[in-house]
This record gives sequence, C-alpha cells and structure tokens, in this order.
Amino acid sequence: MPVKATTRFAVTITAATVGFALAAVPATAAPQGDVLPRKISRNVTVDGVHRHLIALQRLADRNGRTRVASSAGHQQSANYIADKVRAAGFDVTIHEFPFIYFVPQVEKLTVDGRSVPTHMFTYSKSTPAGGLTAPLVPVPVDDSPGCEAGDYAGLNITGKIALIKRGTCSFAQKQQVASEAGAIASIIYNNVPDPAPLAGTLSDPANARIPTVGVTLAEGEALAAKPPASVTVDARATEEPRKSFNVIAQTKTGRKDNVVVAGAHLDSVEGGPGINDNGSGSAVLLETALQLGGKPKVNNAIRFGWWSAEEFGLVGSTQYVRSLSFEQQLDIALYLNFDMVGSPNAAYFVFDGDNSDNTGAGPGPTGSAAIESALQARFRAAGVETEGTDFDSRSDYAEFVAQGIPAGGTFTGAEKLKTAAQAAKWGGQANVAYDKCYHQACDNLYNINRAALGKQATAISYVITAYGISTEDVNGVPPRPKRAQARSAAKTFSAPATYDHDPAS
Repeated sequence: MPVKATTRFAVTITAATVGFALAAVPATAAPQGDVLPRKISRNVTVDGVHRHLIALQRLADRNGRTRVASSAGHQQSANYIADKVRAAGFDVTIHEFPFIYFVPQVEKLTVDGRSVPTHMFTYSKSTPAGGLTAPLVPVPVDDSPGCEAGDYAGLNITGKIALIKRGTCSFAQKQQVASEAGAIASIIYNNVPDPAPLAGTLSDPANARIPTVGVTLAEGEALAAKPPASVTVDARATEEPRKSFNVIAQTKTGRKDNVVVAGAHLDSVEGGPGINDNGSGSAVLLETALQLGGKPKVNNAIRFGWWSAEEFGLVGSTQYVRSLSFEQQLDIALYLNFDMVGSPNAAYFVFDGDNSDNTGAGPGPTGSAAIESALQARFRAAGVETEGTDFDSRSDYAEFVAQGIPAGGTFTGAEKLKTAAQAAKWGGQANVAYDKCYHQACDNLYNINRAALGKQATAISYVITAYGISTEDVNGVPPRPKRAQARSAAKTFSAPATYDHDPAS
C-alpha cells in the first residue's frame, strides 16, 4: 500500500546512499525491537482473556442470551470495552452507523413430504405465508454455476425454483441471475462437505430478488441427481432499519500516518451469546490493548476496532472504512483481523496473503504476504504449524482488502470439518466441525478451547505490538531508529567539491 507522502530523509540523499544508511543499522536493532512485543505477549494471558469472555457471557445472559447488533447485550458489551480502553488511556471514538436488522422467523424446505434442513440467506426476500411450491430445476454445474445468463440456456425455469451450486460468484449474483431467468426462488447448495446447511448473505437488502435458502452439498447433489416433482420453500424474516456502533481505540503514541489497525467483530448472531464467534477475538484484542496501555513506546500508532453488525454482512467494518477519506485510508499501514480464535476443535489457520495455496481468491494486497509470514513465525516458535485460509470475504478484512490495504489474521475454524491429517497435526477430532456450536445457542463459555485461545493470544499480541514498532516488512516504512540513523548518515555524507575524473579523457 502506498504510504502518505511524508519524506523523512534529506532530499539530497540518493537512493544508493539511503540503502547504505539503512544497511548500516547494527545487528542489535532487531532484538531491541523485540523487547516490547515479547513483554506484551507474556503479559497477555489466557486467564486475562477468559475474564473478558466471562463478562461477555454474563452480559448476554442478562439480555436474552444474545449480543446481536443493536441489542442491549451488544450495547453493554461495547460499553464494557469502551470503558476499559478509555480508562487505559486510549483515544476512544464511537462510530455509529445504520443497518438493516434481519432475523429469519421461518426456515423450511419440504421435499416429497420430507423436511430438509435449510438456512434462509441474510437479506433474502421472504416467501408468502405457507411458502412457495413449484418444480425444482437444477442449474448445470460448470466453472461458474448459475453466475451467467447463459447457464439457463435451454432450461424451462419460469415460475420454478432454481437449484444452484455454490462457487465463483456471490450468492447475490446467483439469485439475481436466477430471477432474471424467471425463477421464483433459489436453493443454493454447498460446494464442500459440511454437516450444517449452507448459510450466507446477499450483503445488502437492495441485492435481493427472490427468496433464497441454502442446503448441504449432500442434499444438493441428491436433489440434482433426482429432481422431485415439486418442492416447497417457506422462508420469512423480520427486517427493519436500526442503528449500531463500532468502538475505536487508538494509542496516543506513534505515527498517525502509518497506523496499525487490529479488528474483531463484537456482535453475535441473534440466536446465541457468540462467545467464540466472536467474543474470542474481541477479548484477545481487549487484553492486548490493556497490556499495551494508551501510551506505549511504539513508532506507529495502534488502532483497535471492535466492529458491529458483522453478522449482517460485515456492515460495521465496511461502513467504517468507507467513512474514511482516501488520505485517511493511506494512513493505515495494515489491517489484522481476528474472528473466532478459540474454536473447541481448533485449527490453526493464517490468511493466505501470497496465494501460495492457490485456492479461491487471489493474494491479498501488496504486503499481505509479509503479514502471513510474521504470524506463521510466531506459531512456529510455539511449535504449531499453520495452514493457509483464503481471503473469501467472510469477515471484516473484506473492505480493507477491497481498498488495497495489506491484511492478515488468524482463524481457528467454524462449521467445516477437521480432516484426519489436521487432527494428527493439531489434535482434536477428525470429521467433526471445528466449532459444532457455530451460530448456535451453545456458543457459550463451554465452547472455548483454552489451550488454542492461549496460543492465539500469544501470537496475536506479539504481532500487533511488533508492527507498532515497525511495518517495514509490509510497506517499506522503517522504524524511527533506522530513520534517525539514515538522517545522521546523510548529514555526514558529502560529495567532493571537485572531481579528478576528466570527462574528456
């Protein structure tokens, strides 16, 4: 990412001279820069993090067992965090935004009298009471199933329900194309094995065209292989405009034009307290902030963001990034995202900044590969080998990445199944979801893997603090000691007043 144009060296220094000056930094510079990250990562303990999780659980219990955006449970959770970081000396900002509150009330799919588990997509259109009954038409599977009008060529889809496989384009696009072809509803089935029905979002109510629900890969393939004469989709939701807010806390120290941003969404789904998703990431960030304090000895300001309405389509983080001017976005050196870092059947995923896994989306913005390497190194130091996870836009890094800001983060897994190879490497149970309570009422204090949470907290707090010292590996901005030495070298360097070389010879 290009950094705000602030020249820190004398204009007479040539590129070669700068390189010489930076190369001259003594070997002790790295260990000195390691002191604060090591201290903070030692002080951020799993007990300290867990205390915040207890607080979030109690606040949910007092308010209908939920911390969903705009609820009293969320507001009190946000106030708890804001009060803590304000007392620790941070500059705290409350960023309010509007969003559309959407909670399914009826989610039913009936096939030949059999009830099939299904999820209504967030911001989907609702069906009439009693649902829609119509023939089911499978859309042919290719490299981009249901993404283009041509996928419906030759299909009699008018007045019928489209069965579409997940993949390539957004859920919103799939149901839009189906609607334009004449479908009255769409069923999207997963493209990976997962015991839970596919859950998704259309991202914005304005995208909704027809009622859209999700099912598992197994159910989808079975329906596609032998389409029933008709199916009934009954999907209805409460939808209304509301407001919520993000909590932003920034250190008083460090450069304001090379800010390290670390974020986690604080809201839960309506149906549970959200202690792993995402009380875990929120609590790790809070404890890291409290151990740092508002005036740490850092070169770059550190900004913490606790986002709201993530569960409604990443609304809080997206609204926040879009509220910043282009120059304010340039002031952000990088973004670190931590969403679900205490899964009971934990994996150890790091976002694939360099696209070395060659799956899904491409690499993150320039600098993201360095963030991936930094996080991998911290887990490796603890004896944990990580795996990559795709920038699939399922969490709050999405808008930062869309604006070209280098990004990274960690994740311990959600609804997908742990493989046998992963169980051998990390422990836990093969062929069981990383988090069996994902988006459910049982996502409570009993749903936290303390050992995994502790490893995550150590790595996360170290990397956040280390980037407060230097982001040079990400965006080329050297820390203050290097800049000072370069300036000093520039003052002592002078070219000869005359030259011995005869240009005519």
